[in-house]
Amino acid sequence: MKAVVYNKKYSPYKLRISEIGKSIPSVNEVLVKVISVSLNAADYRSLKIGIIPKKKIFGSAVSGTIESVGRNVRQFKAGDAVVGDLTDFKFGGLAEYTAAAEKAFTLKLANTSFEDAVTLPVAATTALQALREKGKIHAGQKVLIVGSAGGVGTSAIQLAKYFGAKVTAVCSSKNVAQSIDLGADKVIDYTKTDFTKGSDRYDLILAINGNYPLLGYRRILNSNGTYVMVGGTLGQVLKSIFFGWLFSFGGKKMKTLSAKADQEDLAYLVQLLDEGKFNAIIHKRYTLDEAAEAMDDLSKGHCPSNVVINIEQSNLL
Repeated sequence: MKAVVYNKKYSPYKLRISEIGKSIPSVNEVLVKVISVSLNAADYRSLKIGIIPKKKIFGSAVSGTIESVGRNVRQFKAGDAVVGDLTDFKFGGLAEYTAAAEKAFTLKLANTSFEDAVTLPVAATTALQALREKGKIHAGQKVLIVGSAGGVGTSAIQLAKYFGAKVTAVCSSKNVAQSIDLGADKVIDYTKTDFTKGSDRYDLILAINGNYPLLGYRRILNSNGTYVMVGGTLGQVLKSIFFGWLFSFGGKKMKTLSAKADQEDLAYLVQLLDEGKFNAIIHKRYTLDEAAEAMDDLSKGHCPSNVVINIEQSNLL
């Protein structure tokens, strides 16, 4: 099978199309013929700091059809259309076939395309867990989403509105219109305004990106508000982990999310997408042989929403 394989000798991206042995599922795994992959921060940040998957194949969010199943698999059968999150299962999506535990996948529903479905694992799941599990979101809350572009940000706006919140989005000038189109009630252009010094207060803050002081975030929380660090650079995350608890007093809570692959969360999002209650936002589509370019574009912040690689449309010989 063809796969995008990591090798530190390759330049400039250390990723190259290679012909390797086809994945073989264990007794508890399914073999999926991959149709689409979406790249996420988990991919490019792992590549950047040298955390390489065991198979040396990146790609954490996949959709496709099941080719075969291990003898202990009970949830799926050959021919099923599925979408999966491989973040906790050694990655491996940037290939024509991938094998992973059945609990990494859920069924793709009929009204949803493979490339739309593949935007849900990782990005939308992260947004859901930040809002619902860590943030305990409920209708009527004022929610601030810092970093409202990208896969997580575009998902967070939609989900927060679905849950009945009033949403303020923070992004750069070029992404203001997109945030408004997705339903944000108000958009702050961070190149023009420092929201941490404003008079508005929020019940829930999602810090997806943006290197602002924790005390600045705490200042704009309501008395019983919750701040959730969702993503950012390693330094930003570590700062939230090590110092957030110091500022969690007087009713204000400072939390850090470590998103996990979750079959039930993914199935919930698949249902929302299938029913038209959530939209897949795709910035650009690539082929498998363009995966290194896609990874580079994503790592440089050139992508205001999801990046999808369609395997079956690759023009490889």
